[in-house]
Amino acid sequence: MFIERCPYRVVRHNGPCPKQVRPSSDGIGVMSKTTVKDVSTVDESAPDPRARTPRTEGGSRALALLLVITGAAGLLAAWVITIDKQKLLEAKIAGTTFTPGCSLNPVVSCGSVMESDQASVFGFPNPMLGLAAYAVVVCVGMSLLARATFPRWYWLTFNAGCLFGVGFVSWLQFQSLYRINALCLWCCLAWVATILMFWYVTSFNVRKGFLPAPGWLRGFFGEFTWVLPVLHIGIIGMMILTRWWDFWTS
Repeated sequence: MFIERCPYRVVRHNGPCPKQVRPSSDGIGVMSKTTVKDVSTVDESAPDPRARTPRTEGGSRALALLLVITGAAGLLAAWVITIDKQKLLEAKIAGTTFTPGCSLNPVVSCGSVMESDQASVFGFPNPMLGLAAYAVVVCVGMSLLARATFPRWYWLTFNAGCLFGVGFVSWLQFQSLYRINALCLWCCLAWVATILMFWYVTSFNVRKGFLPAPGWLRGFFGEFTWVLPVLHIGIIGMMILTRWWDFWTS
């Protein structure tokens, strides 16, 4: 097939150029009986429709399962803390006492954490924020299991939410260790879940090119993503161990 420039228009065909089209008296062009095969007009100025289609990506099954599991773990922690917080308030109104089930000793004392000012940073109990945020994570994970794909802006927005989450729990970790001087086991579960989802979502965005990064960093995330969350959680574990070393060793 080749293209020849014929009078009045450009045509693509397999045979010789057709004869000139002459307008008739009634305004309708008349062409000779020469048969032309595969004749089609060529509009080279038309944009490629594929260029207007945004790139979308779907996560692997492993990433989807990780988001579902970590989101469910965070949701469970937020739910239990919310219930215990409500029982603490009810007991205070009734003039009685309530001890959460995870208050095991002076260090592991969920009640002390729940009654602190840091437990309501935004004017309402922190776990209420977790109920909404972790539910979104579970929904994203389930969507990926159903082979959904999302554009770049969606992944970056999700990554920004995870960044806010890991930053917020880092602040809570500092407050818990050095200001409240107590630990909440359910809070620790939410910390671990948030750290895992942040690093793996960040790794996904770097490897897919949604976050600009040099080649060596993309290669590192492709092979050793697990190192960063393990290192992150390990540092927090060491901080907890050294903060109450005398208590743990007594």
